[in-house]
Parts: sequence; C-alpha cells; structure tokens
Amino acid sequence: MSQLIEIKSVPIEIEMKMSHARLEYTRASADLEISRDKGGLSIKSRPIRLNVDTFEMRNSILPTPVRSIEQAAQKGKQAAYEATATYAQQGELLLKAKIGEDVMAQYEARALSPHMDSQPGLTFIPTTGPEIDWDPGELNIRFEMDKLNFDWRLNQTQLEFIPGDIEITVKQQPDVIIKYIGGPLYVPPSSDPNYEPVDVQA
Repeated sequence: MSQLIEIKSVPIEIEMKMSHARLEYTRASADLEISRDKGGLSIKSRPIRLNVDTFEMRNSILPTPVRSIEQAAQKGKQAAYEATATYAQQGELLLKAKIGEDVMAQYEARALSPHMDSQPGLTFIPTTGPEIDWDPGELNIRFEMDKLNFDWRLNQTQLEFIPGDIEITVKQQPDVIIKYIGGPLYVPPSSDPNYEPVDVQA
C-alpha cells in the first residue's frame, strides 16, 4: 500500500539585525573676529608768545587820571618836605645869629643859592620803556601704531553616546503542510476502474 499523505513542516525564519553601541564626537569649531583700531600721527605746535606791557610807558607820556592824582600827591608831599627843611635851616640861621652880624644878608644869600645853582633840566619821554616778556614755543609730536584685536570664539565639544540596537524580523511563520498524494477514493470501492477484488480464502 503506497503512502497517501505527505506532511511537511516549514520552520520559522527569523532575521536579526544588530547595531553596535558607538560614541560620536563632534569636533568643536572656532570663530575668529579681528578688529583694527587705527592709530595716527598728531602734531601740536604752539609758537613763541611775546608779551609787551606798555602801561608804564604810556603813563610816563600821558598819565591816567588815577596816576596823575598819585603823581601830584607825591610832588606835594615832596614839596612839603623841602619847605619844612628850608624853614628849619632858616630858623637855625636865626638862632645862631651873633651881635653885629648881617643876618639878613646871609638869609637872602642862602635863600637864593638853590635857585641860582639850579640848571634847567631836560627830560626825555617816555621815561620808562615797555616791559617785554615771552613764553617759549612748544612742539608735541605723538605717534600711535595701529592695534589689532583678536576675539576667539570656541564652540563646545559635544560627545553623543548612541546605544546598541537589536532588530528581529520574522520573515516566515512556522507552518505544517499536509498534502494528500494518493489517488482518488471511490465509494463503493468497486466503482474504481482499476478495482481488483481481494481474494479471501476461508
């Protein structure tokens, strides 16, 4: 008797994908900013300054009202001193007079002697020259070089850890295939064209 049924088992098919853990490193970048400060050359010059004061010179030619009053007061004071001295000399002469002397002749001679000896004076104006003063000159030279400013900007280094991964894919489910491989079955069996009776011996 031949085999009528064929049984076939299909195993499960699994696909596994695995990725390893890794550490990713991001390199830091740097930005450089350069700025320039310009220098330069500066020169400051101050020439000689001449100071001329002609106040006293002008006062010796044409005094101001205040100066005129001061000069008149000084002259009056000087004249009073001279008059006092003259009167003192005359009184002294009178006190030293002796009997029989011609006191009046001596008095007149002494009184007239200053005026007779005086000479007309010449005065040159201005009597005082100007006051001259000067400030020295000054020269300042300043040179400043250009300046370069460097500004570094560093980005932070980044480290990223990526864990491992396991991916399981079922590509084929398990299965059992049952297949009938025999011929057709006839009911009753005698209807089979190829039927052969079975001999039964008693």
